[in-house]
Amino acid sequence: MNPMYRKNRNRLNNRPTTHRLRRGFALYAVAALACCLATPALAAGDPLAVIDNLNTFIFSIIRAVGLILLGWGIVQVGLSLQSHDPSQRSQGFLTLAGGIIITFAKEILDLIIGTGA
Repeated sequence: MNPMYRKNRNRLNNRPTTHRLRRGFALYAVAALACCLATPALAAGDPLAVIDNLNTFIFSIIRAVGLILLGWGIVQVGLSLQSHDPSQRSQGFLTLAGGIIITFAKEILDLIIGTGA
């Protein structure tokens, strides 16, 4: 028996598999996966609440970056005071000031815009 002819046969009943059978099985598999993996879309009642939550999330990430810079600035200032290095001290104070500004960016923007409570 030819090996190429053997590959095209179905193993259960020794009949050749057709493209129609393969296409039908593929459509069945796609439909089964679509039913199993479908998740309902739950929309919020107020679309502005979603934007407000995104705004809060982004500013919390910015605040975290600012706190990291603030901590790094404190470490740099401490190391410069220990080693008596004026250039490292100025770099530390600049990092410290940048960390403070980034940490309180939302409050600074609220003061500039005038929407602060």
